[in-house]
Amino acid sequence: MAKVKGSIVIDIEKCKGCEVCIPACPEEVIAIAQQVNGKGYKYAQPVTDDCTGCTNCAVVCPDGVITVYRMKVTE
Repeated sequence: MAKVKGSIVIDIEKCKGCEVCIPACPEEVIAIAQQVNGKGYKYAQPVTDDCTGCTNCAVVCPDGVITVYRMKVTE
């Protein structure tokens, strides 16, 4: 049976660092960067590759800056 592996892409220049995505992620894949983007906000960034592609982060993001990709992985 194939498993699903996910990955996220965050548009860091549009992210305002509201942190809503962090508790929404059951796999604790997202954290706030110590750096700031061009607008002066600390932004969300993926910190592990444990994403399952659940899309919770993208659904709760008020600015729509997170894109989730899902891939089937065969064992």
